[in-house]
Amino acid sequence: SDSDSGSEDSSLSDSELQEAFARGALKPGLNLVLEERPKRRNDTAGLKQCLSEFRQELAWVERLDVTLGQVVDPISQSATDKDAVDPENDFQREMSFYRQAQAAVLEALPRLRKLQVPTRRPDDYFAEMAKSDQQMQKIRQKLKSKQEAMERSEKAKQLRAMRKYGKKVQTEILQRRQKEKKNMLNAVKKYQKGLSDKLDFLDEEQTLSQGNKKGSASQRIKKGPNAKRRYKNQKFGFGGKKKGSKWNTKESFNDVSSFRSKVAHNKGPGKAGKGGKKALNKRPGKRARQKMKSRAR
Repeated sequence: SDSDSGSEDSSLSDSELQEAFARGALKPGLNLVLEERPKRRNDTAGLKQCLSEFRQELAWVERLDVTLGQVVDPISQSATDKDAVDPENDFQREMSFYRQAQAAVLEALPRLRKLQVPTRRPDDYFAEMAKSDQQMQKIRQKLKSKQEAMERSEKAKQLRAMRKYGKKVQTEILQRRQKEKKNMLNAVKKYQKGLSDKLDFLDEEQTLSQGNKKGSASQRIKKGPNAKRRYKNQKFGFGGKKKGSKWNTKESFNDVSSFRSKVAHNKGPGKAGKGGKKALNKRPGKRARQKMKSRAR
């Protein structure tokens, strides 16, 4: 019937349809008319021939096949069969494979030792790597570049965090200064209007400045210049302003502790009258100089 032929057509694959089209078996329409159903083949002789080829009478050392029965679970001490192992349980299934392989190894090792077949790798055994040295060098360079990139990104994150924290601290300081300035201006306005008779912020600033001076002096005494600064001072001098270093200041002008009136007016011991020091260093006259010249001749 048409329904049977339609179901047969739907079950055909694209390759079968192409083969039928090449043979000319396709006719106009959606139905494919088959002359006869393909017979199922049971080639027993061919299967037996393949089985006989598989069964080669070779020594066990050439085959190294190990067949075992049920493997006993060392924990439960029970034979693990198909009913005991749940195929849906991944851990149980993999453990059964592991126990089967372990039991096969334990059985094969004594037989290999009996046949004097070495089972351990010698000390001077050299196995060439699957990848060449050039490929491994490329892998090392790739890993190194990845590690450096990660380090750079980590440093960038730290810098961003530090900048963010620095900006936050800076804004807090600016806000606090603005608040202090505003309070100071309000206090000055109140004082000018006569609403208050005290300027508390001046006392606070004076105490703070004194405390800062003491703290800075103690820090200078404790810390002092570092080794690099001391070496440069020793090599190049202390630097600073050279021009006008001997000029008087307000403090030096008002300091008269080193003033000596006798020295200033040439009245000290060893002074000869009004001349004093000048009299001792007075140049001899013309006649005296001529006499000294004649004596020298």
